[in-house]
Amino acid sequence: MSLRARIETDLTTAMKAREAERTTTLRSVLAAIKNHEAEKGTQGQTSDEVVTELIGKEAKRRAEAAQAYDEGGRPELAEKERREAEILKAYLPEELSDDEIAEAVDAAIAEVGAEGPRDVGKVMGAVMPKVKGRADGTRVNALVRERLGA
Repeated sequence: MSLRARIETDLTTAMKAREAERTTTLRSVLAAIKNHEAEKGTQGQTSDEVVTELIGKEAKRRAEAAQAYDEGGRPELAEKERREAEILKAYLPEELSDDEIAEAVDAAIAEVGAEGPRDVGKVMGAVMPKVKGRADGTRVNALVRERLGA
């Protein structure tokens, strides 16, 4: 079963169970998928990799919104955004641990022959495709900068 089909099935289940928050969250993800398909002209033929990427963007958007609501003094809205992000994380691959990210960064540093802070871009270019969708770019960047002494 494709990831999109799983989301559609879960949406139907959530609707039958009258889970309003889960229903609206899954509907918004399906809308993002359909918008992407409309842009690319690939109706119903989106790969699981692209769907995972879109879900990741939606989860990140909700995390950023939660932070903005916290800063704006709206904890109830921030909590709602966090719950929606948690619903979406169930459809994402498991995130890499700090040790796994460190291994990937060290391998990329060796691969590109990075020697100092000016090589951060080269290392990021080598490591991000390997950890795509399983590690936040901010965490990876911080580790790369730490390893290169930037």
